[in-house]
Amino acid sequence: MQILVVGGGGREHAIIKSLKKNALVEKIYALPGNGGIAKDAECFPIKANDVDGIVDFAKNHKIDFAVVAPDDPLVLGLVNRLEDLSIPCFGPRAEAAIIEGSKVFSKNLMKKYGIPTADSETFSDPVKAIEYLKNSSYPTVIKADGLALGKGVIIAKDFDEAKQAVNDIMMDKCFGASGNNILIEEFLTGPEVSVLSFTDGNIVVPMVSSMDHKRAKDGDEGLNTGGMGTVAPNPYYTEAVQKECMEKIFLPTINAMNAEGRTFKGCLYFGLMLTPKGPKVIEYNCRFGDPETQVVLPLLESDLLDIMLKTSKGQLSVDDVKFSKGAACCIVLASDGYPQKYSTGFEMKLPLDSEDEFIYIAGAKKDGDKLLTAGGRVLGAVAKADNLKDAVKKAYAYSDKIYFENAYKRSDIGKKALMALENN
Repeated sequence: MQILVVGGGGREHAIIKSLKKNALVEKIYALPGNGGIAKDAECFPIKANDVDGIVDFAKNHKIDFAVVAPDDPLVLGLVNRLEDLSIPCFGPRAEAAIIEGSKVFSKNLMKKYGIPTADSETFSDPVKAIEYLKNSSYPTVIKADGLALGKGVIIAKDFDEAKQAVNDIMMDKCFGASGNNILIEEFLTGPEVSVLSFTDGNIVVPMVSSMDHKRAKDGDEGLNTGGMGTVAPNPYYTEAVQKECMEKIFLPTINAMNAEGRTFKGCLYFGLMLTPKGPKVIEYNCRFGDPETQVVLPLLESDLLDIMLKTSKGQLSVDDVKFSKGAACCIVLASDGYPQKYSTGFEMKLPLDSEDEFIYIAGAKKDGDKLLTAGGRVLGAVAKADNLKDAVKKAYAYSDKIYFENAYKRSDIGKKALMALENN
């Protein structure tokens, strides 16, 4: 089979390495891919949001199956365009991808179908939003409606910060048209859990839960990033919590989308908060998370391509998806200064992969035989083990073997999860 994977980060590298295990795969193309992915797939410099360019490429290269990984092309309707050419895809069509593409849509969906989430109000007028904030309780959460590279959520600790956030999003358009509408939402407390799931529109099969670490600095200090590391499974996500989520959130979401004529096929990501009043949805994503994918897929014992093909055909069953009982940890190595100003172009010295230790490249370019840094988040060093403590220890030891100038990583990935395990 000729496989196309759209995207060019660590998530896509993890997907590609998993797909390569299937003997049916003759060739994998990555658009645009990156210098590190080039070791495992043939990369072409077509941007993930260049829908016309990707469609032309798929036609010309006789693609048998496409995996659309990032949010932008999904929301822009790339799956619709490819399926119209009879190219089967893993990923939702645009009418379903709106569950991430519009936070206002997803919030209204949850309200309509009784899916637990934070209370909120929607505004298209900044003056009315600011007036509302005068009587709000703090901290409060302000969200841009559309896609904003994962940065469209601001937690304001007082009225002044909230007013500034509204001005930045709605008046100054710091997120462009994504900020035409905003949500002002109650601030929830409790452990956060990420749950990726396979769904063919009929059933939902959750993957191993995970815990992300969004802040740039140790102790969850510093600016929000795309993710500085992950562990799986998440110790807060017990069997009892999983059962409650399936009954109150996962299945109701799939059923709601079907009722709205927006059947979702692909990977549906549930960002959850385990509040004192039970699990609530913080956000939906219409695709694999990054860097959650980097710890979830190494624990997948089933064949990823087989799962994706069955998902696209609406033929998925629970028995098709099996995960190991072990644990995994991903340590993100970033360019020092990320997510603000940082330098790139430094040569990377990398250890070889082993059965339980591997590297997923997020930001790199080739220069002859050299691999140079080319992004804020450069790579994820991943290790798996029988338990979380050993997985974290192995991942850090493996990350210590990686070198590039100005490399930066947090030193406490997994610490909170390990403390939770000790307290259980």
